[in-house]
Amino acid sequence: MAQIPLEDFFHDVLGKAQRGLKLSDDQLAPQAGVSVADLTAVKSGTVNEPVLRKLAPVLGLNANALVAHARQAWYPRPVQLDGLAPFNTPYEDMTVNSYLVWNPKTKNACAFDTGAVSGPMRKFAREHGLTIRLIFLTHTHGDHIADLERLREETGAPVFVSELEPVEHAEPFREGRTWDDGAGIKIEARSTTGHSRGGTTYYITGLAQPVAVVGDAIFASSMGGGMVSYADALHNNLTKILTLPDNTVICPGHGPLTTVGEEKQHNPFFAT
Repeated sequence: MAQIPLEDFFHDVLGKAQRGLKLSDDQLAPQAGVSVADLTAVKSGTVNEPVLRKLAPVLGLNANALVAHARQAWYPRPVQLDGLAPFNTPYEDMTVNSYLVWNPKTKNACAFDTGAVSGPMRKFAREHGLTIRLIFLTHTHGDHIADLERLREETGAPVFVSELEPVEHAEPFREGRTWDDGAGIKIEARSTTGHSRGGTTYYITGLAQPVAVVGDAIFASSMGGGMVSYADALHNNLTKILTLPDNTVICPGHGPLTTVGEEKQHNPFFAT
């Protein structure tokens, strides 16, 4: 599989933090001790390490992680896990991820989101003798549920979604809901609202490593924009995702797989 690029450039990280904190350029520049011209340049993609290091603390970002991101000095280590398959499909001017998680013993699988099209997921399931029993939605933004009706109709599987973000033909649930396949796989729903009102992280145990399917809550070296609440997005990522074991595989809605341990070291929003 070809390497999936990081979802965000370093200047996307800057922009998300600045918008989240509601700081104008005229407010941010003097607080950081940089010129508006230098701020404009780095926000346009110019790598200026001294300027980035001055901006980082004002924006609540880790300077070393931000500079490493800007210099393209980090990429998460490849993850291969029996019972987990990612699918990356094009949607307008971007790509979006969906996932299958299955019990290697029973071959019963759960789908997480649909991506732009569910064809690759359904083909993989057929070729590997998997039966998709349940469909889970991390949130209901169009790129993540674009092929929901086809996936639901083709598999006959029930669909589950947060009660904060209902969608037709899906059963709503509250945070803390759990599912157990009776053969070792357990799924726990954690509310990670912030990017979207009903954003949900599914924490899955029973494979060789724990897995967190996080939607757009967090990406490798970045996070989803705080479209509903930047403060809630930060808090929920810290308390609901980054408190999980370090070897937990993070399955984001965009970009490559990563782990809790790597994001605690390399994500500018959360590294310490």
